[in-house]
Amino acid sequence: MDLREKIEIRQGDLTEMDTDAIVNAANNDLKLGGGVAGAIRRKGGAEIQAECDTIGTIPVGGAAITSGGKLKARHVIHAASMQLGGRTSAQSLRSSTAHALRIAGQRRLRSVAFPAVGTGIAGFPLRECAEIMLRETARHLDGPTSLEKVYFVLASPEALEVFQQVFAELVSGKLA
Repeated sequence: MDLREKIEIRQGDLTEMDTDAIVNAANNDLKLGGGVAGAIRRKGGAEIQAECDTIGTIPVGGAAITSGGKLKARHVIHAASMQLGGRTSAQSLRSSTAHALRIAGQRRLRSVAFPAVGTGIAGFPLRECAEIMLRETARHLDGPTSLEKVYFVLASPEALEVFQQVFAELVSGKLA
């Protein structure tokens, strides 16, 4: 399998992606406050927060799915890499990324778009984020899955460059 056919890295606005799902960099209380979550709440509408409220608290490292509200994406997968007001750890990022991918597969989704989870409000290092998320995605795509395309949609040129560099290392085998 050629990862370059299944993974696409681009700069842009995650909330504008016309995919089966976009991934929210969530807290485990599923409160859509600032950053990516705030943008999803503003563009997707109050119904997404209402669905999150119905789900309630999930474990750090877990994920949950809601509708996409008014977004182009049909669903939002909330990857809880931190507690509300907390920080993202490598383990919680690894686990929430894997869980989000599993949910996409279980729902038979074909396309999903991720931001750089945990690198904004939660303060996780960008390069380590790229390494963890791209490794988990490659691992998921190596098994049976309905996912045909996984996008990483980065807000800044810096994040785009880091993700592209890490992806090139992963594809070439230099990323152990």
